[in-house]
Amino acid sequence: MEHEPNDPGLADLVHRLRRFADERDWQRFHTPKNLAMALAGEVGELLAELQWLTPEESAQVMADPEHGARVRAEIGDVMIYLARLSDILGIDPVAAATDKLTEAARRYPVERSSGSAAKAPSADRIGYPPST
Repeated sequence: MEHEPNDPGLADLVHRLRRFADERDWQRFHTPKNLAMALAGEVGELLAELQWLTPEESAQVMADPEHGARVRAEIGDVMIYLARLSDILGIDPVAAATDKLTEAARRYPVERSSGSAAKAPSADRIGYPPST
């Protein structure tokens, strides 16, 4: 259920990933389950690069050429698996993220959320949203 992303850079990446998988006959391995598991593994590797850093060190990680290169590589891996999974499922990840941002803006209005890390009430809790 492949799709064509609207963003030219993302579309190019998706096409290159399709070609890469096709040339190696890897399509049969690129199931949603396998890709999601690989994505989780790569996110874990990204986390490992930042795990024991202080907040200040993590904010400056790209200033260290060696460590920054490892973080950049892990973000590349995460992006590859996310793009491939999105393509296999027929999801435009930019559109999905835009939809989530719209929903987050509704759940976290500026006047109630500015400067707060508090989580919004769950939709299944009584009183949210207010009953009519």
